[in-house]
Amino acid sequence: MTTSTSYTATLTSEQISLLHHLLEEKGWSFDPLPYAHWRVKQGNTTVVAYQSGKLTVQGRGTADFVQFLLEPEVLHEARFGYEAELAQVENPDMFLPHAGIDESGKGDYFGPLVIACVHTEASSAEVLLKAGVTDSKSIKSDTKIAGLARLIRQTCPEQYSVVAIGPESYNRLYDSFGNLNRLLAWGHAKSLENLLQKVPSCPKAISDQFAASKATVEKALGQLGRTIQLEQHPKAEADIAVAAASILARDEFVRRLELLGKTVGRTLPKGAGPMVLECAKALMAQGGVDLLRTIAKLHFKTTQDAAIQ
Repeated sequence: MTTSTSYTATLTSEQISLLHHLLEEKGWSFDPLPYAHWRVKQGNTTVVAYQSGKLTVQGRGTADFVQFLLEPEVLHEARFGYEAELAQVENPDMFLPHAGIDESGKGDYFGPLVIACVHTEASSAEVLLKAGVTDSKSIKSDTKIAGLARLIRQTCPEQYSVVAIGPESYNRLYDSFGNLNRLLAWGHAKSLENLLQKVPSCPKAISDQFAASKATVEKALGQLGRTIQLEQHPKAEADIAVAAASILARDEFVRRLELLGKTVGRTLPKGAGPMVLECAKALMAQGGVDLLRTIAKLHFKTTQDAAIQ
């Protein structure tokens, strides 16, 4: 159950222990409460974990606590803040016609960079909100991502675009642009231009405030893109169009990463951690940099580390 200043959920004992650990690390103040494992307070937010498994969150910081800590770190699913009724009250502009842009694969050594753009209006926004469409980073299941992506394509037919830059093209473009920010700006602009071919009446596009400045993106836009309002916001994924774009981008990234893995006969891990380095070293031994160029983003430090055998 949710309102803008309260939240109630049922957690397992393992989830309660995990949340306790996370809050302890963040310096929250614990105190005892009858029939509860613990109660914590910070600023204007109070969280109580009852012995029954019930968890309550109250206060003006409820939305941020649930959306940016509880859901992604403990529940691993999004349930709060995207209900259509709440969104209409807190962010009515979300239901006006506009586009959202987001990318996937930027922090992944293997696989493509994918940028998606989705146009929503009142009816489609409500459907996507009620279905649980949210920032793809808060969804750990590729199967769930795929299901939501199908829903988005069905709900917004001919109102989305996906630009996938495979590793070989990515490496050429990176060398040409000289840095990731300019490449990202080009990808965002390309995705938006493609959408505007389908929805020329779109008045505004929103994206996350990434390292490339708004001016850099605007400079990369073509004739169509220069006719609309472009906005960049921190945590832009709270907007339903941006969230939908993040889902489509991640779904395409996962699909293409799997296909690339088949070309080299092994599963390519996501991210840029130890498992990725181990895989990169094996592939370097197998085919050198020429092989990695076809499946990985060579400017990552992983490439240099993989060469050290």
